[in-house]
Amino acid sequence: MEQWAILSGIEGNLSAYEAVLADIRRQRFPVSDIYVLGDFVGFKGDNEAVIRRLQSPGAGELEPQICIGWWEEQCFNLYGLGGLPDAPELVEQEGADAVQRLWESVSRQSVQWMRSLHFGFHELDCLLIHGSTVGYADELTPDTPAMQLCDRMIRADANHLFCGRSGLAFECWIEPGDLRSTVMTLDGIQTTPAQSRSPRRIIGVGNVGRKPGQATYTLYNPANNRVTFKTVKYSKAKGFAVQHS
Repeated sequence: MEQWAILSGIEGNLSAYEAVLADIRRQRFPVSDIYVLGDFVGFKGDNEAVIRRLQSPGAGELEPQICIGWWEEQCFNLYGLGGLPDAPELVEQEGADAVQRLWESVSRQSVQWMRSLHFGFHELDCLLIHGSTVGYADELTPDTPAMQLCDRMIRADANHLFCGRSGLAFECWIEPGDLRSTVMTLDGIQTTPAQSRSPRRIIGVGNVGRKPGQATYTLYNPANNRVTFKTVKYSKAKGFAVQHS
């Protein structure tokens, strides 16, 4: 039975990532694909060690499919490869000291490798992405207004949107019913026929590295659309899971 492991937010925490990989290997039904939805770097861990681990899976391990997140976008900005060279979002969220710490912890070579990664993945009827198609920083949560969630699902053109920006593990169903849109032309406003939309789902995949000693990630079975949230307790000293649920 095919099963995906979907995770986000390693944030330089190699011990947490190793714990998740160990938990993935213990699953009753083998995992066929691993998706890393961005934020694999941060400023509190060993970013270069995590990058090397992602680039070079061990013997018999799956090669992770990786897309860019908010932290990687900040690296692009710091190295003059993004749209905001002064990284104002980083300064606002983490303070001026974070700029220097991030700069020192991620090499230019690693940043060049990051630029080769995807913005997101369309697989079957799923979109796997860090934020949303609007951008890396688009943070979706169960408290996001329903109209905004509906808009993001329509933009995604998918029945299941997996995202990691919030760091939360959640499942939120959207039932938009009939949608009508209007088009303004020189001849006036025209209304298009109603479009019936089936229920769609937004899934927050959790966060691997932010909380010391505890990592969360998501398992997904595309055959029956079952989502399972996993919590892994681990020892930083040993670097592997000591308890899981």
